[in-house]
Amino acid sequence: MQIVIHYHEIALKGRNRPFFIDRLAANLRLAMADIPGSRVHSLSGRLLVEADDDAPWSLLRERLSAVFGVANFAPARSVSLDLEAAAAAVVEHALRDSFESFRVTTKRSHKGFPKTSMEIDREIGGAVKLATHARVDLEHPERTIFVEVLRDRILFASEKHAGPGGFPVGSSGRLVALLSGGIDSPVAAWRLMKRGCKVVFVHFHAFPLLDRTTIEKARTLAGQLTRWQFHSRLLLVPFAPVQQAIVAHCPTPLRVVLYRRFMVRIAERLAARQRAKALVTGESLGQVASQTLDNMAVIDAAATMPILRPLVGMDKEEIVQEARRIGTFETSTLPDMDCCQLFTPPHPATAAKLDEVRTAEQALDVNALIDAALAATEEERFTFPTVGARNEHPH
Repeated sequence: MQIVIHYHEIALKGRNRPFFIDRLAANLRLAMADIPGSRVHSLSGRLLVEADDDAPWSLLRERLSAVFGVANFAPARSVSLDLEAAAAAVVEHALRDSFESFRVTTKRSHKGFPKTSMEIDREIGGAVKLATHARVDLEHPERTIFVEVLRDRILFASEKHAGPGGFPVGSSGRLVALLSGGIDSPVAAWRLMKRGCKVVFVHFHAFPLLDRTTIEKARTLAGQLTRWQFHSRLLLVPFAPVQQAIVAHCPTPLRVVLYRRFMVRIAERLAARQRAKALVTGESLGQVASQTLDNMAVIDAAATMPILRPLVGMDKEEIVQEARRIGTFETSTLPDMDCCQLFTPPHPATAAKLDEVRTAEQALDVNALIDAALAATEEERFTFPTVGARNEHPH
């Protein structure tokens, strides 16, 4: 079986294009690692995936539809660089099914071929029309036959499937995502994966003050998201001691902002260990009382690296729809006890002032709390296609 892979944004990369194509090819090999006979070849302006003929198409389609950088893909057949042979092969394939209307669409990357794209359309289309008695419909055909003329072969396909687009994971650097058990943060991480980033997940939990529900949800979500980047790390940070210190020594309305500033500091230290260049969160402006522009500015002031918020301008329904599309919604909506719900004040500050927050933090041994959290952090690793995890200490 042969599958033609087309990319879109990668084609605009100029001199850097080979790097992106190589990364995409490597990711396709990872996605197909457990499929018998799978191979990936680079052709002119496209990639070709091969697999054994008995490989299930449903599995191939599922895998390819989750490889970032793929614009679309099509199961294809290959013939020699001969138009008559191509027309005969297309007709043979077309006769296996019935359709009332069709069109032929040709891309000719081999400009030395003696026929133009329109001439190829007409010649193959005429042969199909004669054999099937279907009518040609250029606007709304029941069947489209895609023909691609390469330097050493002609490929044709009768179906095309959309890929996720974007850039191949690993082509845009590494970042750390603050992964809660909710709906938003998995979507934020997924969006940065789509832009080519490798994502390391950090989950803050309040065990043993709360149960392990959010830890289990974070594990499940990390496993689900690994489908899109093949290898993942999940860092589990015990956050209850930090929260207890804040509750004991700081003003009640500032608790949530202080929680977030500590999360940023700890995540940055972990990011440095992972050679990551930025943090990503699932915050959306105004979605909850604490996610205001004022509070975000105060939280950012605790950071020394960029904090990316890809959902900042999205409303809840948009985020929910995207969570459903990527397959994390059901897990995210399972009941849990998130650490940010612990000791949450009834009226959190919505316009925290940086000087007030810094004054509140003077009552805390900030570095000692961070060091203790880092020392107790645990690491789990996930792989796809074979999703699993093993516990490790990150040091």
